[in-house]
Amino acid sequence: MFKTLWQDTLTIFWGDWLELRSRLTQVAATGLISPLIYILAFGLGLGSAFDRAMSPPMGDNYLEFILPGMVALSSMTISFGGTTFSICGDRLYSKTFEELMIMPINPLALHLGKMLAGVVRGLMTSGSVLVIAILFTQEWNFLHPLFLLMLVLNCAVFAGVGVIAGLSVQSLESVGLLNNFLIVPMSFLGATFFDPATLPLALKVVVYCLPLTYTTTALRAAAYAPTQFPWYAIPVLLICAISLSFLGARKFATQQD
Repeated sequence: MFKTLWQDTLTIFWGDWLELRSRLTQVAATGLISPLIYILAFGLGLGSAFDRAMSPPMGDNYLEFILPGMVALSSMTISFGGTTFSICGDRLYSKTFEELMIMPINPLALHLGKMLAGVVRGLMTSGSVLVIAILFTQEWNFLHPLFLLMLVLNCAVFAGVGVIAGLSVQSLESVGLLNNFLIVPMSFLGATFFDPATLPLALKVVVYCLPLTYTTTALRAAAYAPTQFPWYAIPVLLICAISLSFLGARKFATQQD
């Protein structure tokens, strides 16, 4: 059963990969814009003022402090957006989604295949930001196994959210609403630009309800202080990814397109 599930998952993934590989440069560059703007505006602009006023809890300066968050942010944005638009386009415009739905494939394999494609999209873009982070900091812990593990888990979580969103929306305008009310707020509230440990309790509860917070704090620790790595972040993201997989499989099984 598991062998068949894995083979079906790779079949779905391969279909997306054949389309994806023809525009690798475009995909890798798509998610670079926002992180680069944040790096220039917050890291190099406001960062100098922050450095004079205080020392960041991790990293030698504020720019180094936010770089792991930029990696997390880029992986989240592209894993979610790329997956959502891919499925939404197949459903609403090219009308090829019906062909996928009539295939004799387990709904869980359908979700996992689409999710894997989203993970690859996220890793390609965040890999570009990762190169920038290493060039700025000369810190090779950005390639620490724990850092890479958390990056993959983050991509899996938001690609899973993207699959469910792509199956649910009825127009591209709805995708824009989801992005504005889910992804954009999480970009700023997910510990990307601040240390959540300094927040009041009520705000801390809200911030730690966001998956991106666990990713950002774990990436920061893996890059600058591996001995302080928050091990609880791994099961949190793993549980999120697994839960989303079963929700996505159920959505595929009941989809009426």
